[in-house]
Amino acid sequence: MNHLIFNAPQRLLSCSMQKRSLIVLCAFVIGAAVAGNEGQLWKWTCNSKNQCIRQEYNSSAEYLSVEMCRLVCGNYGAFWPIPRQFNRSTVFVKVHPNRFNFKIDAPGKPKKYFEEVVGVFQSNLFAECGPNCNEADEQFVNVEVTFTSGSMDLDWTTDESYRLQTTDGTWQIIAPNFYGARHGLETLSQMVAPYPDGLVMLKSALVLDKPYYPHRSLLLDTARNYFSVKAIKRQLDGMGSSKLNYLHWHITDSQSFPFVSKQLPNLSALGAYSDKQVYTAADITELVHYALLRGVRIIMEVDAPAHAGNGWQWGPAANLGNLAVCINQQPWRQYCVEAPCGQLNPANQNVYDVLKMLYNDLTDLLPQNELFHMGGDEIVLNCWNTTQEIIDYLHAQGKGQTKSDFLDLWGEFQEKALAKYDELLGHKDSTIMLWSSELTTTDVIQKYLDPKRYVIQTWVPSTDPLPNDLLNKGYRLVISTKNAWYLDHGFWGTTTYYGWRTVYNNKLTSHKNVLGGEVCMWSEFLSEEALDGRVWPRAAAAAERLWANPSTKSDVAESRMHRQRERLVKRGIEAETLTPQWCYQNEGQCG
Repeated sequence: MNHLIFNAPQRLLSCSMQKRSLIVLCAFVIGAAVAGNEGQLWKWTCNSKNQCIRQEYNSSAEYLSVEMCRLVCGNYGAFWPIPRQFNRSTVFVKVHPNRFNFKIDAPGKPKKYFEEVVGVFQSNLFAECGPNCNEADEQFVNVEVTFTSGSMDLDWTTDESYRLQTTDGTWQIIAPNFYGARHGLETLSQMVAPYPDGLVMLKSALVLDKPYYPHRSLLLDTARNYFSVKAIKRQLDGMGSSKLNYLHWHITDSQSFPFVSKQLPNLSALGAYSDKQVYTAADITELVHYALLRGVRIIMEVDAPAHAGNGWQWGPAANLGNLAVCINQQPWRQYCVEAPCGQLNPANQNVYDVLKMLYNDLTDLLPQNELFHMGGDEIVLNCWNTTQEIIDYLHAQGKGQTKSDFLDLWGEFQEKALAKYDELLGHKDSTIMLWSSELTTTDVIQKYLDPKRYVIQTWVPSTDPLPNDLLNKGYRLVISTKNAWYLDHGFWGTTTYYGWRTVYNNKLTSHKNVLGGEVCMWSEFLSEEALDGRVWPRAAAAAERLWANPSTKSDVAESRMHRQRERLVKRGIEAETLTPQWCYQNEGQCG
């Protein structure tokens, strides 16, 4: 192979080993003087097993850093997730973040957004080289970006493909739209690696790529415990680095209501943990834009009719009656799945008008409001069954208090809530997501939920037949495999922690109506201080499964996963470590 290796001056020392006392002195001198690279002790070589192996600097090893070696070692190099098709040179050039020249051929608004993406790209490169960025003699790198679509919409029909190639020394990114081009630029950033004096980059490559699934998502729950805007941005940074494309924001629950609604300020005034632990319209607008630059669309969830308690107490004082019932009721285990309790009151018709105002305030902040998550899980019927006004409402309809009667009431709630959302948008074509629940069991779902309107997010174990049963009935699914992709497991009750290998090896049901999947970070037992490490790099493992759906298992991905984890850390994400650093520097030696 033809490698361009940068010659660094080597000072070879002759050490007398005749006396034991000289051995230590010799070692210190070598450590200080080797290669003139301020402590550079090691080089790396790629062995026959496609592993980067650390060797002493004076050896015949070719690469000055393990990251440099990883660019050219093995079939998949340093990419995460792996592209569909690619080949690359094994020649390096020295580069600097400031010496990339971009020419962007694209329509007006998307072009302006992409100019901001270039800033993200340069920031990521600066993070790679850190204080060692030496701009002295690095050559300029020309990058031409071409896409034709003027739309900034991202949905399940968006073509996120791209072509990345070098022609006459110029890098070209060719894509149908902003999102494909952004992915191509992320891939280009992964062709860069640090070495002791700065950055190196592959001289040439050809990448043809597109995702396997259109829905590649992370759920973030900010209602059980509050996460700052800064912390949410770090999750978006990780998503962009891993090509996840939907952030499912579970923004409200019975514990808190941190969204500041313009029309309904009482919700956060009575529901937020404090006036500092809220999300304003400006916060959400900022996050939507930040997400867009990383190829991510935000899906808001207002969970209902369960998981609605604190924040909803103000109905009687406003002459609207009880908007929610069982709020903070004890003993909570009789009225809800977890404390504190609270469920919306389907017998109070004012609830639906209030929901419309809430939906309006949220959707006004979303550039695309045709996709919304209405929650819909974990109703405890005993809450409604012990609320007199709900019992009276059922009796007035000639119904009793059977499970079937309460399922009809639940179905009625969903129908009316959807009607208010349709009124808001002015049409009945939007797509609504719901969690799997008793309302989505195969014996009743068709009575209540139209498969043309609803996408079901299943959260059952991999052995549960529910996903296949729903697919057979014509429903589209987003799958959150409970025993592999619930990242909160292992920190409460009898749940089990799932390492990145389990996350990676979780293959989804193969069916045209499986839109993709989602890893879920619920926050009952999580504070902001531990957020990054709980999510990353495990969410990146799901990202490769969803982008590439590789036929291989995690053992083939291990070296690249370690590199991706290091990449995330350099970009400011406090990702959990997967191994001692020695194992990162000596690939394949710790498995």
